[in-house]
Amino acid sequence: MPEIDIFGVKEILKQRYPFLMVDRITDYDDMTVTGYKNVTINEPFFNGHFPDDPVMPGVMILESMGQVTSVLLGIKLGKEQKNKIAFLTGIDKARFRKPVRPGDKLVTKAELTNVRSTSAKAKAKAYVDGEVVAEAEFLTIVADTLDKNQEAAN
Repeated sequence: MPEIDIFGVKEILKQRYPFLMVDRITDYDDMTVTGYKNVTINEPFFNGHFPDDPVMPGVMILESMGQVTSVLLGIKLGKEQKNKIAFLTGIDKARFRKPVRPGDKLVTKAELTNVRSTSAKAKAKAYVDGEVVAEAEFLTIVADTLDKNQEAAN
């Protein structure tokens, strides 16, 4: 399947700068996905975490991993995802192995392990230069977006 560039990612995810944490999806099928975030010194969180020794905050690593996983869920839902959004409901077994720094390419590989009509569970690992830097299990629910609810009210 062809890669999904940033414009395709934005068609699936609702997040926008500075909170969009996926630059490209490089590989996917109906149960797995690989995507990445280029980590730059211009990320807003590096101003305070930590100015003299910048390290990507763990919660931002998890956010990037979760967004890659959400792209997979969006792909799986297909056209049905247009007015839907995946909300994170839980993170299990999160572990951080190595720091992520400016200049790194944070690659996430995720696999859906359980999918139901309105929820999903996925395992994900994040890598820099082929080494695992973080891993976690993500639990999500799929719900209508606010826009769809507003349209129904009008």
